[in-house]
Amino acid sequence: MNSVPTRIGFALVVVAVWFGNPSGAAAEPPHDTHPSRATARSLSRDRLEWPSWDDVTRTLLLRDYNTRIVAIGTTMLGVAAGIVGVFTLLRRRSLLGDVISHSTLPGIAIAFLVMEAIEPGGGKWLPGLLIGAWLAGLAGIVCTKLILRFTRIKEDAALAIVLSVFFGAGMALFKVVQDIPSGSQAGLNHFILGKTASMVLADVWIIAEVSLAIVVIIGLLYKEFTLLSFDDKFAASQGWPIFRLDLLLMLLVAGVTVIGLQSVGLLLVVAMLITPAAAARFWSDRLGRTTLIAALLGGSGAFCGVLISAMFPRLAAGPVIVLTGVCFFLVSMSFGVRRGVVVRVAMHRQLKAAVGRQHILRALFEFLEPQCNPTAPMSAQLVNHIVSASDLQPMRSWTPKRLRRLLRVAERSDFIAAVRAGGYRLTTRGAELAHRVVRNHRLWELYLIEYADIAPSHVDRDADDIEHLLAPDIVESLEQLLSQRYPHMTVPPSPHAIDATSELTT
Repeated sequence: MNSVPTRIGFALVVVAVWFGNPSGAAAEPPHDTHPSRATARSLSRDRLEWPSWDDVTRTLLLRDYNTRIVAIGTTMLGVAAGIVGVFTLLRRRSLLGDVISHSTLPGIAIAFLVMEAIEPGGGKWLPGLLIGAWLAGLAGIVCTKLILRFTRIKEDAALAIVLSVFFGAGMALFKVVQDIPSGSQAGLNHFILGKTASMVLADVWIIAEVSLAIVVIIGLLYKEFTLLSFDDKFAASQGWPIFRLDLLLMLLVAGVTVIGLQSVGLLLVVAMLITPAAAARFWSDRLGRTTLIAALLGGSGAFCGVLISAMFPRLAAGPVIVLTGVCFFLVSMSFGVRRGVVVRVAMHRQLKAAVGRQHILRALFEFLEPQCNPTAPMSAQLVNHIVSASDLQPMRSWTPKRLRRLLRVAERSDFIAAVRAGGYRLTTRGAELAHRVVRNHRLWELYLIEYADIAPSHVDRDADDIEHLLAPDIVESLEQLLSQRYPHMTVPPSPHAIDATSELTT
């Protein structure tokens, strides 16, 4: 019970309790009692205008009852969707929510027709419509499973088939609903695009109860869902009920989809499932932290989207919620500390600069190596020689501009020092690093020749690709090989030299 979803569930309970009686009164009217305020502050305003300072403060402080209703309800939905979306994303079932959402459409229409047949005029009862949507979503899951189990159709094709069939059936049934006298006023089209501003207290309590149930279930089965998401084959080999766990996860996705129909609609609810989870992956590699971040991003995106829609009444709340989540995703993709674009670009630049420095130091070492005694300490001998840029030019296929830039970078890093026009000398720090770089390079060449059976004439390219990523344990094992092969040398000879090649092959 110490898992992240359990703590989030406790927070949802606290929010629901606070929301149940926000001002200490027995109840609050579903809209502002002042007529002018109801017209000027409602989320359903239709005038295009920039918000005044009074509008901004009232919205940010949640003074209006309708704003509080929508904000709290959608925030709970965003938290639950973010948590479920993490496991859905890890299970590679991102499109499952889209299939379920489209599958709910015929369920809504059938539920309306059934309730209308039982009691004329009673087809608008929201719990009944949501139950019909949930059952239809389950039917979509079952159809997908049956197609995958008894046919050779791939999963993506099965999902597309179920989505199109159920959505087409739903649109046909909606046409039947519209022919009923009370059907034209049923407002069922709101389930397609969402109608966040029409939420009332009863809708919020339904969202809160379902969200809390989803979070509690994930908290209780957190370890099982973790195992299912990362290695389902291993879990199956250990006797875990993989099919039932996978089915339960789909039911949770269906639950989130159904309670999201009233707010963002069936066409956009999949974005609340996938976007926060995908954004959280840019911030952490640990599942617990990723789940918490996804919950925060989902709830924050929904909350901020509602506030923006409240301040700009011509912007529908559902699409704004999704667009706000997309903005959070773009920020995470750009600045995420684990996989963000900025971090990856910075790491790539650092690695490229480090490789360039190592290449210039290696060129300096290899140019000066014939002038040094291989049995004596190399670092002390390297600092006594001067090298010009023209001496280094033939060492690699550098352009003069590239070589000058590498020399400047090495000089700024205090690896070399300019002693006269065009002349450079290794510093003590640079000589030690050059010795270590060449040593690692030669050790890896030795490993490739001895164990990978690569010809000495082809080994240099492979060593250049991998030498900058050598782990300390690999270097240690290669040093043991060096001590056995060349006990009198600190740096193994280059396999490209004629005498070294003959020595290696004898």
